[in-house]
Amino acid sequence: MTDLGYPAMAGLGEADFAALVAPLRARAEAVRDGAYGPEAGRVPFLLVVTRDVAPIEETMPRTVLHKGRLPGFVDRSFEPGSLERFVATEETELPDRKAYLLLDIERGEEFCGVVPNDAMHAVAARGRTLLTIEEGIALITHFPQVLVKNKCFSLGGSRCGDRRVPAIWIGQKAPKLGWCWQGNPHTWLGMASAGGRQGTA
Repeated sequence: MTDLGYPAMAGLGEADFAALVAPLRARAEAVRDGAYGPEAGRVPFLLVVTRDVAPIEETMPRTVLHKGRLPGFVDRSFEPGSLERFVATEETELPDRKAYLLLDIERGEEFCGVVPNDAMHAVAARGRTLLTIEEGIALITHFPQVLVKNKCFSLGGSRCGDRRVPAIWIGQKAPKLGWCWQGNPHTWLGMASAGGRQGTA
């Protein structure tokens, strides 16, 4: 993340940014597992930096497709000021407002073609948690191999109080942050989820 300019986005020096995330390093090492694979859409953990530290409008352009060059972007379907209203739901229970670990992540392609509302209920029934916008961006930042054609994913952990569900898919040969209606299924759009979150406490 240092190489991508996250310290500057956060208004911090590299040493201060490293100090912010350092307490999570040991926890991340403890959950490494060779059974995961980003090509299969599963990773053991992610370092997530929230919008309180690095704005979404600045982190999304730092993403690229695997072996791609074009920067990711926020779709124009987000009307001015609307992105700020897509915040973590009450059920999401973020452990920290700045940085934390997301554990046992799946991009959820099994839900491709499923109505998003139904997919979100299925994820909850399994005791798993939906990903937020920041977590989705972190996923493709650390593991761009996860985002591939026909295996894109919704981010039901961030909502704004209406029927829109944020999602990341491929548009114009780059990662694209947009949204879809909670009642409209898409054959190429699943529902990402995780096993849990862990902060420094």
